[in-house]
Amino acid sequence: MADTTSGVFKLPEKLPTPSELAEAWSKVVANAVRLAGSAATRPLDAHVPQAFDPSAPMRAFGEFAAHLWTHPAEMLKAQQKAAADWAKLWQASAASAAGNPTEPVAAPERGDRRFNDPAWNEPVFDYLKQAYLLTAKRATEMVAEAEGLDEGARTRIEFFTQQYLNAISPANFAFTNPEAIRRAIGTGSISLLSGLANLLADAAQGGLPRRRAEREFELGVDIAATPGSVVYRNALMELIQYAPTTETVWKRPLLYVPPLVNKYYLLDLQPKSSLIRWLVEQGHNVFVISWVNPGPELADKDIADYIRQGPIEALDAIEQATGEREVDMFGFCMGGTLVAIALAWLAAKGESDRVASATTIGTMFDFSRLGQWASFTEPEQLRAMERHLTHKGFMAAQDLQALFSAVRANDLIWSSVVNHYLLDREAPPSDILYWFADGAHIPRAFLLSWAQDVLRDNKLAKGTLEVDGVSIDLGAVKTPLLAISLKDDHVSAWQATYDSARLLGGEVSFMLGGSGHNAGVINPPSANKHGYWVNEDMPETAEAWLEGATREEGSWWPWWQKRLGAGQERVPARAPGDGKLEPLCPAPGTYVRARG
Repeated sequence: MADTTSGVFKLPEKLPTPSELAEAWSKVVANAVRLAGSAATRPLDAHVPQAFDPSAPMRAFGEFAAHLWTHPAEMLKAQQKAAADWAKLWQASAASAAGNPTEPVAAPERGDRRFNDPAWNEPVFDYLKQAYLLTAKRATEMVAEAEGLDEGARTRIEFFTQQYLNAISPANFAFTNPEAIRRAIGTGSISLLSGLANLLADAAQGGLPRRRAEREFELGVDIAATPGSVVYRNALMELIQYAPTTETVWKRPLLYVPPLVNKYYLLDLQPKSSLIRWLVEQGHNVFVISWVNPGPELADKDIADYIRQGPIEALDAIEQATGEREVDMFGFCMGGTLVAIALAWLAAKGESDRVASATTIGTMFDFSRLGQWASFTEPEQLRAMERHLTHKGFMAAQDLQALFSAVRANDLIWSSVVNHYLLDREAPPSDILYWFADGAHIPRAFLLSWAQDVLRDNKLAKGTLEVDGVSIDLGAVKTPLLAISLKDDHVSAWQATYDSARLLGGEVSFMLGGSGHNAGVINPPSANKHGYWVNEDMPETAEAWLEGATREEGSWWPWWQKRLGAGQERVPARAPGDGKLEPLCPAPGTYVRARG
């Protein structure tokens, strides 16, 4: 069982001293006291509503159990497959133990980093790994192949089954993870004591594993550091104008509308990967909305408020700052959906001329295919959320982060469990994960309307959404639209974003980038990775579009920039304060600094 190359059971060269053990235990005790103190100071009101329905998993599994009770043949079929799997696994394990290794019966999927340690290939741990992977495969297959199951129920069952399977991975437990065993022996148990202290500290702060990095980033210094100034502010947003780095700029200013759930600086991470800095260097006069991090005082702010006080007031402010009435506008994820609503609002008001072109990135307008997100739009979940929002006035960033983390639990939850609780290992600094953890709240009125009208009832796609008494008709939008999507997007599936783009009534183009929802956007030309697909046609289906598309290497940023600049003239550069708006404070401003 032992292997000298991986050294799973190799004794430590030096045992921990009594003082080192005492220090480790003191951290455990101190954090246990902190946890007890935080529990004692929390509200004792047992009727404080939870943000999500805690009975949802049991309800989903109950639905599946009832289905299997009425379809016994499916259970029998699954049992027969499982029996065949185990027979193959036992035969392969016996052969491996006898020194005659065979092809694995089950192997991790591409990108699954849980079993990267070489010790997972040793007989005992290899057996644990394959047994788990076979169990996970058959469980997910049984749900996917269930005949006659309501699709809404299937989505919920698949989601919670995956959450359960993620949680029971042998990589997540100290006595079944060979790397954790090796480190515990090598440190004389210090790693497990320190990991326990980390767990208690996170529990005291609210629950989710907190990412511990070698160093943190500082806003305005090494992240969100592109020079500029806040030139306009209202109750919901600050408008940042970035300082030019070229003598001339493209005539039309460029306005970015970010999502509410995360702060704007995903597009302004470290300078080497900042899309905003890169656009400024290409000669764009860039403006960015930085949303406020709302508290209960803004509970009644709804979609109409965010449209009027967001992109619409930003257009007015940009005209004052630059003298230009016409802009190019782009948005990411939910921000792109807000862009589309704003375009329809402007079209209804007869002001379509204010936006020359729009670009949406990873954005849906048609929410009929929510995928796993549909698990959170069932009536019981929406009622739980409404009770919580009515009580609190906003959805806290921590609750939203928990939701997004659950969708990518292995990367965003369980990897931290392993690193910080089992291995006591700091993670390398990551600007994108720092940004992800720096979330923002969403007001009650906005989130209720978004969840019920936009997500559940799909009113935006159906043309029945009203904003401030204005009917939002995407078909009336004649502004040219470029819809950019990401091939491995787990939030906005690229096929759904393609179908969404076709709802607009003007000229529509589509481009597909490589990688996922966040990483695919952060794709500087210097990195020369991911690639992208282009096709000027817009056939009826996304699959037909991809079949006729051409793959290009490298970053899609220069391709997009070429389209933005087409047909534009250059004018003398405009700095913050050159127009009618005086700078209020340096970028990144004050709203972005409010922590969730």
